[in-house]
Amino acid sequence: MGADKENQISSTRYQNCGMKNSLLHNFAFCFLIFTLLSAGCTDWKKKYGYLNVEHQNTLGLLERERSEKGQLAERVSQGQQTIEELQRQIAERHRTPAEATGFGEGYDVSFDPSAGTITVTLQNAILFGSGKAELKRATSVELDHIRSVLQSNYRGKQIDVVGHTDSDPIKKSKWKDNWELSAQRALSVVRYLVARGIAKDKIRAVGCGDARPVASNAAASGKAKNRRVEIVVHMRK
Repeated sequence: MGADKENQISSTRYQNCGMKNSLLHNFAFCFLIFTLLSAGCTDWKKKYGYLNVEHQNTLGLLERERSEKGQLAERVSQGQQTIEELQRQIAERHRTPAEATGFGEGYDVSFDPSAGTITVTLQNAILFGSGKAELKRATSVELDHIRSVLQSNYRGKQIDVVGHTDSDPIKKSKWKDNWELSAQRALSVVRYLVARGIAKDKIRAVGCGDARPVASNAAASGKAKNRRVEIVVHMRK
């Protein structure tokens, strides 16, 4: 009888020990799962945070693009209105392009409605010495007047300053060829205008050399016409 009771007590202790071990195993397993889930949660939060930042950046870029497109559309619309007004003045009021555009008589001005451009042409004899790219001091009167009209009537428009030469090859000056000479002359005009208030992000220099003649280079008079600098205002830009 005593032996049976002792066996029963031992069996109970064994069962209790087994239950404790089972509980410990369950606790350890749950702790492991919790740890893994916690780590996964942290990774998920990091990924979410990264994606959220990317999303906000994308929204910002889209908003800026919409704003820039809206501003461009407004500039194009305003430019088109100016083009139509110039056409009306030239056709109905019989004004010359120089008068209608505001540059005034005495300036060689052309207007191309289809291209949306106004071009002021200055002969190189007015601006530069032979084979030179430095502006003559006397040119300040013409360039200052052009700069004033650009700032008052065409502020914010894209401007190209385009240099041209005749077909005579470079012999005595330091320039490699006519292309380089025309580019340096265009740069001289650009620097002059920028130094006096024209926005540098709205103007650029272009050198064409002798590639775009407006007259025959067979005669001296034609060569003189080809040696020129054009200031081109883009009304739709």
